Amino acid sequence: MKKITLILVMMISFVGLAQEKKSKKKEIVFKVNGNCEMCEKRIEKAAFSVKGVKDAQWHQDCQDVHVIIDERKCSADDVKKAIAVAGHDTDTFKATDEAYEELHGCCQYKRLPNTNDNEVKKH
Repeated sequence: MKKITLILVMMISFVGLAQEKKSKKKEIVFKVNGNCEMCEKRIEKAAFSVKGVKDAQWHQDCQDVHVIIDERKCSADDVKKAIAVAGHDTDTFKATDEAYEELHGCCQYKRLPNTNDNEVKKH
C-alpha cells in the first residue's frame, strides 16, 4: 500500500511540473506603425518569423499588435526587432530608413520623431 501511495504522489507531482512548464505563454501588446492590410500581413508575418510566437494580430485602428509568445523561446524585444527589420517602427525599435523606403507607397506611414534611437538593421 505504501508503494502505491508513493507512486501516486510521484505521478501527481510529475503531472504538476509538466503543466507548469507548459504555461510559459504570455500575451504582449505594443505599438506598431502601419496603414493598410498589406501592412497587417507584413507585420504579422514578421512576428510569426520569430521562433516562439504563437499568435499575432495587428490592429490598424489602434496601431498596436497583440502577440502571444512562449517566453522560453523568445522575448518581446525579439518580436519588435523582427517587425522593425520588416520596415515598421515599434514603440521600442525604429526601422531603418532603407527598410521604410522599401515599403509600398500606401504602406509608408507618417513617421513621428522618435525619442528612441534603437534602429534595427537586417543581418
